[in-house]
Amino acid sequence: MNPKRPRGNPANPMLRLAAPGVRVLTPYRPGKPISELERELGIESAIKLASNENPLGPSPHARAAAGATLAELARYPDGNGFALKRALARRLAVAPEQITLGNGSNDVLELVARAFATPRDEVVYAEFAFAVYPIVTTAVGARAVVVPARAWGHDLEAMREAVGPRTRVVFIANPNNPTGTWNDGRSVEAFLQAMPAHVITVVDQAYLEYVDHADYADCIPWVARYPNLVVTRTFSKAYALAGLRVGYAVSSSPVADLLNRVRQPFNVNSVALAAAEAALADDDHLARGVRVNRDGMQQLVAAFEKMGLDYIPSVGNFVSVHVGGPAGPVYQALLREGVIVRPVDNYGMPEHLRVTVGLESENLRFLAALQKALSRGGA
Repeated sequence: MNPKRPRGNPANPMLRLAAPGVRVLTPYRPGKPISELERELGIESAIKLASNENPLGPSPHARAAAGATLAELARYPDGNGFALKRALARRLAVAPEQITLGNGSNDVLELVARAFATPRDEVVYAEFAFAVYPIVTTAVGARAVVVPARAWGHDLEAMREAVGPRTRVVFIANPNNPTGTWNDGRSVEAFLQAMPAHVITVVDQAYLEYVDHADYADCIPWVARYPNLVVTRTFSKAYALAGLRVGYAVSSSPVADLLNRVRQPFNVNSVALAAAEAALADDDHLARGVRVNRDGMQQLVAAFEKMGLDYIPSVGNFVSVHVGGPAGPVYQALLREGVIVRPVDNYGMPEHLRVTVGLESENLRFLAALQKALSRGGA
């Protein structure tokens, strides 16, 4: 007699073979590519303000460094990332042994989950937090503890109360994507001080370079005081290397040792390593991008206020705006105007659209398209 077969999704007969955590996952939904929109609708010159990319593009020095690696593409990259780690260590005043490189910071976030969380454990993160946290938590089979947000942001006091004996990892996005909210340094450090020894706390600072508040804290110097702290960063945003995928974590050396045990060999390619090292040294280009973002953010929020639209104040390179009703029709109307933004219904924000800050001309085009879409009721 054949054993009873587990039920699966008729659309995917292999589902029954998957690990339990994988069965319930849905793929990460990226921003629609420009080429896809132009192909679907037969339009030209679309703009993309959907994926929090830097509209200036990478530093010329990063471009040159990337190009210089092409002659050696037949060779494997430096699996330890020696040169980039050395440059980061000098910039951040840490030891190279404290740095873990990743194929984007998403990769490093997954390494934390794989290294420390099991199906017996819990992972704590906030409502409306970055979508990768639930993905990596579910993939390893851990139990997600989602703490309700306060004013769209992390309620650190409630998150602290949610930590229990089964908690192994806490994710804090500071600033948070997609809301752009942030927590001051005093609150974050008070949270770290309250964490028991069995908990790894990840402070995800992917948008740190854009924050201009005196009471916002760079958490990397705190690693020396909190051995269970992991700080993650990326070259995808302010450094404009999203297409090359390179991020990193700074932690105590013992934590980094464990992360590197589960890290895939050669997870950062040679082009990305060279470009990231050069980008890190170009402070002028970074500062220019931050200025463009500051001016563009002011341009967007001033227009939202003039239109009477609520928005979530953001310290990142994006802003989430409430469109007064279901955002889907407005999103579709913007697509027909050749403007790609990001619906965030998958975050539980069905009446918001997240908009990346673009160049002045791109922002103007988006605002004109938004005004047109809203005047027609999104139709």
